[in-house]
Amino acid sequence: MKVKSIELLSLHIMVENIQQVAQEIEAAPLTNAAELEQFRIAYIGRKGRIADLFNNLKEVAPEQRREVGQQLNSLKNRAQERFDQAQEQLANASDKNADTGFDFTLPTVPNTLGTRHPLSLVRQEIVRIFERIGFNVAEGPEIEDDWHNFSALNFPENHPAREMQDTFFLSEDKERLLRTHTSTVQVRLMENNQPPLRSIMPGRVYRNEAISARAHMVFHQVEGLYVNKGVSFKDLKETLYYFAKEMFGQDTQIRFRPSFFPFTEPSAEIDITCFICKGAGCNICKGSGWVEIGGSGMVDPAVLQSSGIDPEEYSGFAFGMGIERITMLKYQIKDLRLFTENDVRFLRQFESII
Repeated sequence: MKVKSIELLSLHIMVENIQQVAQEIEAAPLTNAAELEQFRIAYIGRKGRIADLFNNLKEVAPEQRREVGQQLNSLKNRAQERFDQAQEQLANASDKNADTGFDFTLPTVPNTLGTRHPLSLVRQEIVRIFERIGFNVAEGPEIEDDWHNFSALNFPENHPAREMQDTFFLSEDKERLLRTHTSTVQVRLMENNQPPLRSIMPGRVYRNEAISARAHMVFHQVEGLYVNKGVSFKDLKETLYYFAKEMFGQDTQIRFRPSFFPFTEPSAEIDITCFICKGAGCNICKGSGWVEIGGSGMVDPAVLQSSGIDPEEYSGFAFGMGIERITMLKYQIKDLRLFTENDVRFLRQFESII
């Protein structure tokens, strides 16, 4: 009987100790990292209160150890659960209160908006003008072959454009080159489609020229092609009259000067009034009061035939203009080099233009 009394007393003490530790776990403050660490050492660590209780489990009568062990496991799980919850809360609070390194008292920095390049503005306007009279937009590669850049356009073997002084060749046999005009797109269009054809071809072209106020080795062109039955030179003139007046105003004067191009016959240069000097003469118009904006003419029958179109049934006209030259006239820019110098003082002048 005496031994049994000691065992019952040990069981009673163990239950009281478990209840006391459970109350301490629930009441323990866990508001900062230091308190969290103290809690871990006191209750979860290998030398903590719960570990001591597990060591005293042997003092309980064997038939009671399972029940007491279950209570100890529940106590241990609750301590770990409280620790994990507090740890997560402190981590979340730390993330929210972390120093971002940004001083929110500083004045705001206004957003600086960019603007479209003047060449892009003019190109878009050209496209809109020709779209209103039924032209669509066609594009092609900037690296071309001899056929599309020269042979299909009726360039003779001894033409100056086939020399390295005028063209950037990419191979020793001169079969690959940087296109010198967007007429290459006209050839591709005629090769792959049957009339009627009505398209413009804007794009970048390359020529081996000295850079000056009026010329550059890289520039932009827009060419046009119309092929159908019964197309005449009158159709060409009316189309370009319409374009010039829409682009530069209804008072714009335009003239055609007889010229020669391998791919058109007859051919004509296109001149409009110089808007920079108002006809008085300047370095852009070479003192003449007129500025050439491109070339034009009726598509040579040999060009139609080389692209698979019967010249006995169809005729057409073509034209080509420099986008830089048109932009210089429209905005009275006196030096072509400004377009590629990336001077923000120049480019910001076009911020208000839509």
